[in-house]
Amino acid sequence: MNEKPETGTGLSFDDKNEILEYGVRAFRPRHHKIRELKRTHAASCHGFRLWPSSWLLMDFLNGQGLPKGAHVMELGCGWGLAGIFCAKNRGAEVTSVDIDSEVFPYLRMHTQLNDVEVATMHIGFDDLISKHLKGVDVMIGADICFLDSLADSLERLICRALEEGVQLVAIADPGRTSFERLGRHLVQKMRGEVWDRSVQRPYPIEGRILRIGALLH
Repeated sequence: MNEKPETGTGLSFDDKNEILEYGVRAFRPRHHKIRELKRTHAASCHGFRLWPSSWLLMDFLNGQGLPKGAHVMELGCGWGLAGIFCAKNRGAEVTSVDIDSEVFPYLRMHTQLNDVEVATMHIGFDDLISKHLKGVDVMIGADICFLDSLADSLERLICRALEEGVQLVAIADPGRTSFERLGRHLVQKMRGEVWDRSVQRPYPIEGRILRIGALLH
């Protein structure tokens, strides 16, 4: 059974067209507000929907004891729900990053729905350099490793991030070939770990979590 929606947004909860899990409220793609937004903002880089691994990532983060005020960077954020989870439930400072600026209206809609604020950055993985990574504690992403070229870019980015002091990297994925290749490389190079993970809410989802590093409390 879904949790009862929090009050304060001024919008009544539509249980047929919305999801409320892990304290985060989200519109389903069929919600009339999403359909209206798609008429004016056509996301081109797979940011046209909420991807299932976001819920795997939230479930993982739910058990991490994220320190209040930690700086979290969500890569390939799309609608940004994992970052919203960190801001809403852990008081995190969140930077949501995507190469497609057309996803940001969907992100803003969901930050308003959840009464949180996040910063946005319109940039690709290869262009995230030292000045962007300084001060970031946690780097996360869901369903962002769906091409071999992205696996290569992510490997380089994660190496740069760890050099700049990022403590924890967590990437969730259904288990695509490109993700598994990334995981194998980083398990060897960075002492990373790849685990199976599954959730039953908001519906049954199975996948994998790549974890590198650990939070210093």
